[in-house]
Amino acid sequence: MHFTRRQWIGAGAAGMFGAMAYGLKLSPIAQALAATELDANAQLAALKSFSGVVPHATHYGPLLATVEKGRIVKIEAQASDKMPTAMLTEGVLDRTYDKTRVVGAMVRKSYLEWEQNGRKGSNKPELRGKDEWVQVSWDTALGLTAKAILDTIEKYGNEGCFSSSYGGWSHAGIFRPNVLQGRFFNLLGGSSVTTGDYSAGAGQILLPMVIGDMEVYSPQTAWEQLRDNTELVVFIGCDPDKNNRIEYTVCDHEMYSGWDAIKQAGCQFISINPQVTTTDEKMGSEWVRIVPNTDTALFMAMGYHLLSQNKHNQAFIDKYTVGFDKYRAHLEGKDGSAPKTPEWAEKITGIPAAKIRALAELMASKRTQLCASWAIQRAHHGEMPYWAIVNFACILGNIGLPGQGVGFSWHYGGGGTAQSGGTAPTGMSQGRNPVKKICPASRISEMLLNPGKEFTYNGSTYTFPQVKLIYNAGNNVFSHQQDLNELARAMHNVDTVICHEPWWNGSARWADIVLGATTTLERNDISSAGTYSIDKVYAMKQVVAPQHDALDDFEIFRRLAELFGVEYAFTEGKTPMDYVKDAYAASTASKHTPFEKFWADGMARIPVPPEAHKWVRHGDFRADPEKNPLHTHSGKIEMYSTTIAKMDIPDMPPMPTWQEPGEYLGNAKKGQVHVVSPHPYWRLHSQLNNSEKLRKRYTVQTREPLTISVQDAKANGIRDGDLVELHNARGALVVGARVSDKIMPGVVSLYEGAWPQLDSKGRCNNGLVNFLTSSRGSSGLTQATTANTCIASIRKCTDADPGGTKAFDPPKITKSDIKFDDAFFQLDRASVLREKATASLSPAEKIYYQRCSVCHGPRDPGQFTEKQWLGITPSMFQRAGLNDDEQKMVLDFLLENAKH
Repeated sequence: MHFTRRQWIGAGAAGMFGAMAYGLKLSPIAQALAATELDANAQLAALKSFSGVVPHATHYGPLLATVEKGRIVKIEAQASDKMPTAMLTEGVLDRTYDKTRVVGAMVRKSYLEWEQNGRKGSNKPELRGKDEWVQVSWDTALGLTAKAILDTIEKYGNEGCFSSSYGGWSHAGIFRPNVLQGRFFNLLGGSSVTTGDYSAGAGQILLPMVIGDMEVYSPQTAWEQLRDNTELVVFIGCDPDKNNRIEYTVCDHEMYSGWDAIKQAGCQFISINPQVTTTDEKMGSEWVRIVPNTDTALFMAMGYHLLSQNKHNQAFIDKYTVGFDKYRAHLEGKDGSAPKTPEWAEKITGIPAAKIRALAELMASKRTQLCASWAIQRAHHGEMPYWAIVNFACILGNIGLPGQGVGFSWHYGGGGTAQSGGTAPTGMSQGRNPVKKICPASRISEMLLNPGKEFTYNGSTYTFPQVKLIYNAGNNVFSHQQDLNELARAMHNVDTVICHEPWWNGSARWADIVLGATTTLERNDISSAGTYSIDKVYAMKQVVAPQHDALDDFEIFRRLAELFGVEYAFTEGKTPMDYVKDAYAASTASKHTPFEKFWADGMARIPVPPEAHKWVRHGDFRADPEKNPLHTHSGKIEMYSTTIAKMDIPDMPPMPTWQEPGEYLGNAKKGQVHVVSPHPYWRLHSQLNNSEKLRKRYTVQTREPLTISVQDAKANGIRDGDLVELHNARGALVVGARVSDKIMPGVVSLYEGAWPQLDSKGRCNNGLVNFLTSSRGSSGLTQATTANTCIASIRKCTDADPGGTKAFDPPKITKSDIKFDDAFFQLDRASVLREKATASLSPAEKIYYQRCSVCHGPRDPGQFTEKQWLGITPSMFQRAGLNDDEQKMVLDFLLENAKH
């Protein structure tokens, strides 16, 4: 491996000598490195022979790794983790040494032959996912990567390179591969990028126009306020128990005791859901079964009933909202539509009209907190249920009261834990992307199949770029895209697919060049606890040496930057450890704990002020709407939006309206089922699916488990433990049956995130649900995913391939010492790109691109209006930890460059 002396000093020793000067006892790994005289080979040997205990942190929790002779033998949770799971203690260790590790730099056999042949003929894209692989040297793989980038830009411009790496879920630290990738490409003149995300793509565009904040990524009312004030909690597809097991940063499960306290205080729980969740089991929720994708009709009908009984809060509506008259006319059918009576909704939702009336009156009579999940907006017309819930909360009139109102992030990020108000560690800046071509995150297949096609997004019209190269770092695109067979076909139009991956998951299998990356356990990094609380900073200390011939993402991009002549611009002369120290210095924790002590201990706290435990979402607006207006067009909650009306988008009405989904039980054929695909219990999306120990806890005949009702199982001759085939026009899966009385008839549930493996009949033999889901967009406003709008047929599977899933068998790999001379790569072409990308950033841009645009907001200020930026920046600034002067500077920049 190619490590410079400076990199090893930065990685291992920078914090070590400071700790010695501070008078702290060195950790075992620091003692081992201290004895090596700072020689790179000696330090690598020291890591491989090291024994001791090292702190680290992950999405699944903070850990202590016991190492014996350079190999991890045990992982335990740190004391700060209030509810450690087997994902941390078993899964993280399991996957580190799993047979699915990508052991170095790989090139797909047919693609390598195509390059050797001067790109004549075909690179055989139809063999992606099936082809053999060739392990080559890093010099060869990076040379081919650089050549592919240059070939693409030379022929198609920078927009021909597409970054599919929108998120940062690959690990919890500051060196998120998607950020490093953005930084690298922006030094070359930029690339086409995704916008929005899969998690809450519909809600994040709609809600700022309706209630003045993105909401889906915003803090929730402090849980103590629910304990002390709330009488009724309504979960709407919401499962905090399961989804709070992981987190975008470091999950230490602080909210679980909060939910226990709310229950012990005597709170009543209702769950509106097609299936019973683990939250429902723990909270003792009353289960109200609902046909998937029909929440809009339910909340409209409940609103109608309260209006008909004069049990609505007219005073709240008059003071805090606009557009009520138009919405009321729609509910009552005075606009020519059918009245939205409970009887009308019963036919759509499957909930008896009497029950709809009872639910409405119960919520109106009690101090009620509505908790809506992200899942319900991942549907055709997914904006509508969110808006209908907000409007119903307005009819109740309880928004902004302690322990009441509406929240859209109770199921995630420890929603409800008190906020420190502090600053988390922040990483490198991506810089400005000169390319303005975008693709909504769920529209990648449509983009690849329709270059130049016009599409609408957030009220503006764009055209898709012509993409010939996909670069994917830290993002499993061949898992979370819908209709994966369509994506595989669409990728035939792409010359080159490049992927950074530690494991042979779907994105690696369907690539052309795979750059084997380390896990975080094999590098140094830093993170924080609590997406919203931000009350701790964790050291992600290197535990073991890089496995096999893997490189960390920073080093991969550093080497690529060196080939393009922009290495110093990429690194700014700093090592990764320099960035770790800078990130810590910028965090609030540094005001209380010196870096040396933090690095030695592995964790430093950020104080939480007492008043944070009294915080109420929308409380300031409720107290004084004139002094604290919402960042909507009117400054109030918009029950009807003139802004959206002016957009004149055919499938996006200006108020909540029931629109029949393209496919649901209401238009399904006899015997078909609705497939819902919630987040997994034992994984983070596709992460940890390669943990054999975890799979033994949940798989059925090695496949993903399908929860099916007793009635549907009987009708199809299926017993618990049988193999089942799910199929529709888009694809087919083989899964294992789990027959249950905790799911309603007509609905089956299959966790998303399984790894793909196609059997002899073209079915996914491991149960990846996105071979079935539709790639239609939610609406012309948001273009968001509709994964939970999915109908399929079901049968007992009697023709499965023998031997179970093969998703975790590595592909066939041969080794080659093939080399190309410098003239082959033609890297001198990079000089033109360097000249295009030398524009300097203003101070405001540096802060924005470093600390703000790495979350869920758009990376281009021109994608949002002034009102939208005003709506989401309070939450964005809080997470980025900007002081008043920085907030003003960045806000001025955003407003100056906002969409007008």
